Amino acid sequence: MYRYLPIEHKLLLVNNKRFPDQVPEACWGQAFVGESAVVFIWATIPYRTEWRYSMIAYKGILVDVGHVCQNLYLACEAIGAGTCAVLAYEQKVMDDLIGVDGENEFTIHLHQ
Repeated sequence: MYRYLPIEHKLLLVNNKRFPDQVPEACWGQAFVGESAVVFIWATIPYRTEWRYSMIAYKGILVDVGHVCQNLYLACEAIGAGTCAVLAYEQKVMDDLIGVDGENEFTIHLHQ
């Protein structure tokens, strides 16, 4: 598992653990999620947007997730790889899996 560090534009190794069974199980038993070479799991920390945008912060968070998702589709197309956004997942299970608290930081999107 890696965490992306945007300022440094680097990946930080969080742990060497593999999740071949846990991710598909957390995705309502969708086996195809576990068959991919990589699964992207995006988490958000709403406070980082809320301090500036107050009640409309959720809009910005969702728009940003859409932009990142679309960029992944474009990058995959450019290298001839397939990709698929995954909507169905158990919130608490996925949050626990990636090690976020589910309140101040939580999973917002998956892409396989």
